[in-house]
Amino acid sequence: EDVPSQTFDNKDYFCGKETFPVYESIFTEEGETIRKIAIEIEKPPQIEIHVWTIRKGILHHLYVEKLSKREFEGLPYFKLITRTTLSQWKIFSEGEAQISQMCESRVCRTELEDLVKVLYLEKSEKGHC
Repeated sequence: EDVPSQTFDNKDYFCGKETFPVYESIFTEEGETIRKIAIEIEKPPQIEIHVWTIRKGILHHLYVEKLSKREFEGLPYFKLITRTTLSQWKIFSEGEAQISQMCESRVCRTELEDLVKVLYLEKSEKGHC
């Protein structure tokens, strides 16, 4: 059988691991970019949002906020970008902590882009889980 393509519903599993929706919001004003990466977690049911403030390619501020699903649904600009596993989210969070230290004084555009790519799951070939 073919491996089903990655779909965006709550019953989606990747190699037997449950996946969670990941959202992104990016907006720019006055030379500053605010990029938000959010994951919807079921236990406890909440949205974890990682907020990056980037000025001239330098990560100036990073913080995490947690919202209820109802609060999140009222926020504009977020779009679903992928689904990921909790283990990939952990790698993302740990990488984010390292980058925040590295990028306080230098441009880190590629590092930030590469970090977001960690969340995208590779489609596995049949039998390679």
